Amino acid sequence: MLISILTELGPWNWVLLGFVLLALEILIPGVFLLWIGIAAILTGALSLQLWSMAFWSWQIQVLVFLALSLASAYSGKRLMDARRGEETDQPLLNQRAKQLVGRTAALEEPITEGRGRIRLGDTLWRVSGPDLPAGTRVRVVAAKGGELQVEAIQA
Repeated sequence: MLISILTELGPWNWVLLGFVLLALEILIPGVFLLWIGIAAILTGALSLQLWSMAFWSWQIQVLVFLALSLASAYSGKRLMDARRGEETDQPLLNQRAKQLVGRTAALEEPITEGRGRIRLGDTLWRVSGPDLPAGTRVRVVAAKGGELQVEAIQA
């Protein structure tokens, strides 16, 4: 039954596959199915034009689909890489630790052997810096990994 439906669809198989892949991209986002779906739709568009040609066998269609998949995935990667370099109005978005540089707080735990903790908002952050007693006011001067670097505020 399924084979008879696919046979009746003819060149529309590729278009249908493309839309299924695009729908899957919406349901399971990952950006990769988008490019394969576009390749399937393009293969379907070519199939609509070339369906009656003798050379347009299913083997050629699959090769064209594979080539278009590679080309569209490569183009998509280049497009996404080019967008990463754009300036943004929120350069520290999703970089929570770097957003804290310049903030001040009192040490929750003393800095001993270069390590301690401060509370900023509702989060207890691991800090590094010179040895200081608990309660000392410090300023965050840098963020590396999940650790903040602090220095004592001169009173």
